[in-house]
Amino acid sequence: MTPTVAIIGGTGLTALDTLKITRREALSTPYGQPSSPLIYGELDGRSVVFLARHGLHHTIPPHKINYRANLWALQHIGVRWVIAAAAVGGIRADMEPGVLAFPDQIVDYTWGRPSTFFEDHLSHVTHIDFTEPYCPTLREKLIQAARELGLNARESGTYAAMQGPRLETAAEIRRLERDGCDIVGMTGMPEAALARELGLRYAACAVVANWAAGKIPGEITMAEIERNLVGGMEQIKKLLVRVISMLDEE
Repeated sequence: MTPTVAIIGGTGLTALDTLKITRREALSTPYGQPSSPLIYGELDGRSVVFLARHGLHHTIPPHKINYRANLWALQHIGVRWVIAAAAVGGIRADMEPGVLAFPDQIVDYTWGRPSTFFEDHLSHVTHIDFTEPYCPTLREKLIQAARELGLNARESGTYAAMQGPRLETAAEIRRLERDGCDIVGMTGMPEAALARELGLRYAACAVVANWAAGKIPGEITMAEIERNLVGGMEQIKKLLVRVISMLDEE
């Protein structure tokens, strides 16, 4: 049976140790190779497919990810729901390291990334509606599951998608805060827009891994990020089991 739910794993979730793997599939797409093979399996008895956004060994930087191939592959196999896990920096005062966040808006500051399927051999120009960039139904399921599990989660927020792979300057974070952004990451776009172009029901589940630049004194270190991701990703694993059971009921 082809799974209808996909999990895209980001930093800290390149593998899902709670997934009982049944098979792997290396797909070719019209846009090249996806970041990783599609890993099919069962999560608490329910069929899902997992894709490692940065590759199985976390070797693909954010600006080099083949977002089009990733999303095309998931849609091609019949996926309907996409839960995108990601590590982010916290800007808003309550976005402290370790909490989960379910953004409802996004601002795109990336550049030079292939960002649409609608560019070649068109019979007409296509403009998707992107007023609400994340699927409201899937977001509500994530929020409901987090409440039921008693997880420390923020139920709304604006995600700033930055180019990377470097982290931001303190001045850039001040600018993002003035723009109304609450968390900052590097992989939210064009992933969300491409999912919308393909009709996939997509929502993000972010783990705040660090305070954004300048929010507290000192440098941001990978050791700090990795330390905060450990607890955050354990929360995500629990959340995934609960929310996938809800989507199965759908």
